[in-house]
Amino acid sequence: MVNFNLRLPDDLHAAIKAAAEHDGRSAHGQMLWYLRQAVESPGTPDRPGGDPAASAPPRGNGHSSRS
Repeated sequence: MVNFNLRLPDDLHAAIKAAAEHDGRSAHGQMLWYLRQAVESPGTPDRPGGDPAASAPPRGNGHSSRS
């Protein structure tokens, strides 16, 4: 298993914790479930139809907004 650090916005973390509580999972388990759903689904919001060759839309400049 790989250890991966991820920073989440407070509101997203709270939503994940609430969903985890509702679904009877830990927050970690809920995030794993979400990731598996995203990876195993035939299509993603960024790549309609699951086409790996379709480019994802740009998401900012790739840098943190922190100064």
